[in-house]
Amino acid sequence: MKDFLQDTERRARFLGEYIVENKATVRSAAAATGISKSTVHKEVTQRLSEIDSELYMKVRYILETNKSERHIRGGNATREKYRRLSQKQNNT
Repeated sequence: MKDFLQDTERRARFLGEYIVENKATVRSAAAATGISKSTVHKEVTQRLSEIDSELYMKVRYILETNKSERHIRGGNATREKYRRLSQKQNNT
């Protein structure tokens, strides 16, 4: 797998396809492949646009959707955190 990930063109395509298929965030794609978030972001925003413009547009749409929804996800995560803390205190 290391050799595969060394080839930037193949890695960019793979990451782009992964994000499209899973509607993944940059963070989740990085975690799934063991590549840093900054590398994933660079591959799918810069290199992929030069390699495969159609795939790049699909990835860009998903990343923009994720970006526009991140404040909602953060709010939901915070609400869930405090809900769990409240339940834990009520059970004690």
